[in-house]
Amino acid sequence: MVFFSLFQPIIFLLLFTQLFSGLGRFLGAGILSYTAFATAGIVLQNAFSSAFQSGTAVVDDIKSGFLSKMLATPVNRSAILFGRLLSDVFRVVVQTVIILVLAYALGVYPATGAIGYLLVIFTVAFFGLAWSGISLALGLKTKSAETVFGIAGAVTFPLLFMSTALVTADFMPPWMQDVSTYNPVSIAVNAIRNPITGCNVAQRICNIGFDWNTILQAYGVIAAIGLVTLGATLYLFRKVVS
Repeated sequence: MVFFSLFQPIIFLLLFTQLFSGLGRFLGAGILSYTAFATAGIVLQNAFSSAFQSGTAVVDDIKSGFLSKMLATPVNRSAILFGRLLSDVFRVVVQTVIILVLAYALGVYPATGAIGYLLVIFTVAFFGLAWSGISLALGLKTKSAETVFGIAGAVTFPLLFMSTALVTADFMPPWMQDVSTYNPVSIAVNAIRNPITGCNVAQRICNIGFDWNTILQAYGVIAAIGLVTLGATLYLFRKVVS
């Protein structure tokens, strides 16, 4: 699961960034390579994909009878759900580390040092945890892996391509720039990109180190999403258990 879910992000990192390497001169006032710019978006894309696997996994647990067997044990009911969430977060962390190591081999060096990379990993894990709640809620509500995959694709790709994950807002039409401003993916990816590059790409300012306004704004948005999605997941899980 770890290997095959990494396949698409690695292809993006190795081929997509090389294909569009010429875009680097338009980003970060010409002092930021496209590989460095896109690494944050690829890391977040991987978190997206891994988060939506949670819903299909819980559907499998229900249909196979594994969940029923777990409920026959004296384990706390909430621990079953949060065990699933934390295992998904751990997988996202492992995948993120692999992508960052490959990016380092391609010349993307941490502008904010080891602390910056730890912050990136924590931010991605936090985002993955919050976004897993959507997938789990869909799985618990529909009990259909096909439905989870269908809705996941319909939600993921529009949000990804209407964000600053792979291009700056300058490349988008005006209406898409407006969407990107409030898009949680853009907000999260900007917070991931800053520790990697040491830049505020939106303002074309580099060598600033940590941009805490951008990072803290992202944490607030991710926390709000997590509160809603995980609350809905816990509610639906209790209904399924009962």
